[in-house]
Amino acid sequence: MGMRTGARAVAAVVALAVAGVAGCGVGDGGSPGPAASPTRAKPSPTRTPLWDRSPSSVAAVGDSITTGFDACVVLADCKEVSWATGSSPRVDSLAVRLLGRAEAARHSWNHAVSGARVADLPAQMARAARHRPELVTVLVGANDACRPTASSMTSAEAFRDDFEKAVRTLRRALPRTQLYVASVPNLKRLWARGRTSVLGRQVWKLGICPSMLGDAEALDATATARRNAVQRRVVEYNEVLAEVCAEDKRCRTDGGAVHDYRFGTGQLSHWDWFHPSVNGQARLAEIAYRSVTARRPLT
Repeated sequence: MGMRTGARAVAAVVALAVAGVAGCGVGDGGSPGPAASPTRAKPSPTRTPLWDRSPSSVAAVGDSITTGFDACVVLADCKEVSWATGSSPRVDSLAVRLLGRAEAARHSWNHAVSGARVADLPAQMARAARHRPELVTVLVGANDACRPTASSMTSAEAFRDDFEKAVRTLRRALPRTQLYVASVPNLKRLWARGRTSVLGRQVWKLGICPSMLGDAEALDATATARRNAVQRRVVEYNEVLAEVCAEDKRCRTDGGAVHDYRFGTGQLSHWDWFHPSVNGQARLAEIAYRSVTARRPLT
C-alpha cells in the first residue's frame, strides 16, 4: 500500500510539472499564455522518375543488326544472339542484363526486320506497342545509308520525318514507355577494318552496302568523295536521332557510343564482314546496358 501511495504522489507531481511547462509563454517574461498548436510536417509528394533504370519488359525494333543476321549461320537471322533481346549467354543481351534470363524469355520481344529502313519503323513500333513494354530499343539507319549509290541514300529530312512518326506512334499508344536509341554504326570504319581481309573484299562484291563498300580497294578521289558523303550522311542521321530524342522526356540515346566504338574484325561476321559477330552483339549489349542504367543520360 505504501508503495502504491508513493507512486501516485510522484505521478501527480510529474503531471503538475509537465502542465506548468506546457502552459508557459515565451514572449512575455514567463506569464502564462496559450499552448502552441502542434504543427504537423506535410509529407513530400513522391515524384515518379522520368527514367526508370530497371524496366521490367523490353521490345526491340530496327534492322538486321538487331535480328542477329549472319552472326550464327550464313544468310539467316539469329535472334537468340540479338544484343537487345537475345537469350544466348555468349551475348547477355540488354533484356537478360535488365530482367534476368528467365524473365527476359517471358517479357522481351524482337520486332526488328532484316533490311529495314527508318521508313519501316512506325509499323514496327506499332507492333511492339501491343506488348505494352516498359522499354523499347531502336537501332536503325545503316540501310538508309547503304544504298546502290551515295545519291540514293535517304535524305536527312526524310529520315527525321520517319523517325518522328515512329516516336509519335509509340507515344500515342504508350505515353510512359521509355525509348533507348542507339546511334548508327560508323560505316567508314567498317570499310577500313574489313578491307584488310581478302575474303571480306570478295564478299562485298556481291553487293553489300555498295555506297560505302563498293570498289573497296579504290583510293582515288572519286571513291574517297563517295565514302565521305556516306559518312557525312550517317553523322546527319545520328544528329537527327539525338535531336528528336531530346524532345521526348522518356527517351535516351547512347551518346554516340555505338558510332564511336572502335570495333575490329573480331566484332564483324566472318561470313559477310558487315554485320556484328556474336562478340560484336555482346559489345552492343554492353553499350545499351550502360546507357539505360546510367544515372544521367550519356552525352
